[in-house]
Amino acid sequence: MTNLLTAADLGRLIQAIRNEGYQLYGPVLEDQAIGYSAVNSVADLPQGWTDEQEGGRYRVKHRTDKAYFGYAVGPHSWKKYLQLSSRPVWKSSRVGQDVEVIELKEEAPKLAFLGVRSCELHAIAIQDRVLIEGDYPNNSYHDRRTKLFTVAVNCTSAAQTCFCTSMNTGPAVTLASDLTMTEVIDGEQHFFLIESGSEAGLKILKQLPLRNSSAAERRLATEAVDRTGEQIRQGPRHFDSSDLKELLYRNYESPSWEQVAERCLSCANCTMACPTCFCSTVEDTTDLSGEHAERWERWDSCFTADFSHITGGSVRADTRSRYRQWMTHKLATWHDQFGSSGCVGCGRCITWCPVGIDLTEEVRTIRNLEQP
Repeated sequence: MTNLLTAADLGRLIQAIRNEGYQLYGPVLEDQAIGYSAVNSVADLPQGWTDEQEGGRYRVKHRTDKAYFGYAVGPHSWKKYLQLSSRPVWKSSRVGQDVEVIELKEEAPKLAFLGVRSCELHAIAIQDRVLIEGDYPNNSYHDRRTKLFTVAVNCTSAAQTCFCTSMNTGPAVTLASDLTMTEVIDGEQHFFLIESGSEAGLKILKQLPLRNSSAAERRLATEAVDRTGEQIRQGPRHFDSSDLKELLYRNYESPSWEQVAERCLSCANCTMACPTCFCSTVEDTTDLSGEHAERWERWDSCFTADFSHITGGSVRADTRSRYRQWMTHKLATWHDQFGSSGCVGCGRCITWCPVGIDLTEEVRTIRNLEQP
C-alpha cells in the first residue's frame, strides 16, 4: 500500500533525514527565486510560492494555496552539489631542491536532496553515465554521488518553459529514488503520498507517522500529475523529438545557425543553468614567491572562446559554431557518445537566456527550413 503523510508532519520527514547524518538540501526562496540550499526545518521551504517562467523571464509569486512544492525548477540544478563548480585538485610546495605534490581529496559528505523532480533524476543519471561510467571518471563526483539520498517529488505544477514530455523525462517520477512523494491539496485536505525505493528510504519511513492511503486519495494524486503532463503537452514547448538526432545531423549547414547567432551573446548562461552540462577546465596558480602552486578544476562552457583553443587558435571561433556545437551535442551526438539525449526538458536554458533564445523554437525552425 502507498503510505500517506499529512502536510503537518512534513517537518518530521526533514528531521528524520537529518538525524541520519545527511546534509539536507532542498527548495528555498532566496534572492527572489526558488533555488536549492540547506534545509534545516519545514519553515525553510517555499510554502505558498510558485514561479512564472518564459524566455528570458523568471518571477516568483504567491500561490492561492499552501503547497510546499508548487513550483517548477529554479536557476540552479543539483549538479552544483555533485559536480562542484570549483574544487582544488592538488597543491605543491618546494622543499629544498625537491617539489612535493599532494593530491587533495575531500571526505565526501552524506548529501540528501529534497524535492528532486523527474527531469532532474534523469539529469543526475545522465551525469552518472558521463562522470562515473565514462572513459574519464571524476572521483569527486563519484564519491559524492555514492552517498546521495534523494526524495523525489512528482510534478503537480509546470512552467511555460517545461518540455519534459518531449524528452520522456516527466512529469511523473520514472527513475529510482530513495523516497518518492506526490503532494495533494484538495479543499481542506493537504497530504503527501510517499513510497520508498531503497532500504535507506524504508528506514526513514519507519520513523514517520504514516497511514495507508485510500483509493480516492491515490486517485487525487494520479489526476494531479496527469493534469500537469497534459498541461505541458498542450503548452508551447512540446515538440516531436522522435527523429531529433537525424534531423540535426541532416541540417549541420542549416541557415538557422546564422539566424540564432545574431541573437546569441555567447554568455554561457544556458550551460551554467543546464543540469547535464559537465564541461570543466583546470587552472594552475602559484604564489608570488614561486614556492607554492595549486591546480583547481572549475566549470567551463563550450560557449567560451578559450574552450576549444588549440595551437593556431580556437576551433569554434564564432557564435554560430558554438551554438551549433552546444545544441547538436546536447540533442544528437550525445546519443552516440553516452547512449541518450543530453537534454531532460527542464527549460532552464530558455528561462535563463538573457535574450530568450528557445531551444524548442530552434528545433522547429530547423525543421521548417528543411521543408521544400
